Amino acid sequence: MEESTKELNAEQPAEQKPDKKQQFLQFLKFTAFSASAGVIQLLTTTTLHQWTGWLINYYYIAYVIGLTLSVIWNFTFNRKFTFKAANNVPLAMALVIIYNLIIVVPLAVGGDKLVELWGDDLGIVVTIISLLINFITEFFWDKFIVFNQKVTDKILRLFKKKSVKKDKTANNAETETAAEAE
Repeated sequence: MEESTKELNAEQPAEQKPDKKQQFLQFLKFTAFSASAGVIQLLTTTTLHQWTGWLINYYYIAYVIGLTLSVIWNFTFNRKFTFKAANNVPLAMALVIIYNLIIVVPLAVGGDKLVELWGDDLGIVVTIISLLINFITEFFWDKFIVFNQKVTDKILRLFKKKSVKKDKTANNAETETAAEAE
């Protein structure tokens, strides 16, 4: 097992920690892409909830639709340009989905309650508050978990260990069945 870890580390170049200027540029890029994703979410949510009246009584549905579109946009551009991450894309997207499941429910339900309390005309204010909370928490989640090669490699190794254990258990069961059949 130790040998495979060495092989894995040998294949990957050592990560250099970005200097302060690079970190600041990374934050600016994240901010720009998040702002554009925020515009997508704001326009989608506001259009579906207030302007068209289609989901006037269902703010949370409009919020989830707007958020989904903005997450796809934000993930794609931040992966490619901000964090320049080449790590496992399906795993990275799964981590983004996990984050959004954790954050979306409180923001959508809480937003729905605020809209009920403040009135439909302030739905856009509720969306802006949600966007700010999402922006701050998502930056740290993306930087330190989703696009962090060390973290995703650990997660992948964990799943590989579990997969190897399952394979060994299945092989032992097959061997026992074959021995019993003889």
